Amino acid sequence: MTAALLQVDNLHAGYGSSQALSGVSFQAHEGQFITLLGRNGMGKSTTVSCLMGLLRPWQGNVHFNGRPITGLRSHVIARSGIGLVPEGRHIFPNLTVYENLVATAYTPTHCRSPWTLEAIYTLFPRLQERARHLGCNLSGGEQQMLAIGRALMTNPRLLILDEATEGLAPLVRTEIWHCLAELRKSGLTILCIDKHLNALLPLADRHFILEKGRVVWSGTSPELQAARESLQAYLGV
Repeated sequence: MTAALLQVDNLHAGYGSSQALSGVSFQAHEGQFITLLGRNGMGKSTTVSCLMGLLRPWQGNVHFNGRPITGLRSHVIARSGIGLVPEGRHIFPNLTVYENLVATAYTPTHCRSPWTLEAIYTLFPRLQERARHLGCNLSGGEQQMLAIGRALMTNPRLLILDEATEGLAPLVRTEIWHCLAELRKSGLTILCIDKHLNALLPLADRHFILEKGRVVWSGTSPELQAARESLQAYLGV
């Protein structure tokens, strides 16, 4: 198998004197859809913070596209080809949908089929309908669509979604899952955190379960389905 697009090795990190990660290691290859699973407080979002340069690890390394990115500033990591859809969405509330999408847009010179406004509006027609509306006036589902669209406008090679469908109505969740399925088909590499395992199983190539800041299990969707009962203690809320 070719070298991983994302390689995470032995990450240790925390906040003050409180340790949140105790040796997290995993990888994602080009075109893979992987997940980080686990109960609340097990280190999933902390891992994302380390990947994106929002938190400096105490120990360990992160390589992206063969290059070390550990400790780099967030904007440098983003420009290297990683797009983040953060937990809580964090769109710009006082900018319109259109302004949110173009504010951080970036097209690398090597990008053959860049994401454009037209492509985002095709993926999420509702955003085109709401293009002139302020972010603060959107529903939760529309804000999540906007957060995904904003990340895609940076033309990432890796898309990270932290709590992809948290707090969304069932119909909106279904729309988000359909979007992620289309992105997977396009060949985009995706790292997803979410609690809805039944929706993730058909999409993901590989899963990594975190418990107390460590990866305690990894495997494919069929392997997870087969071991689901024995792993329930790690997956329950």
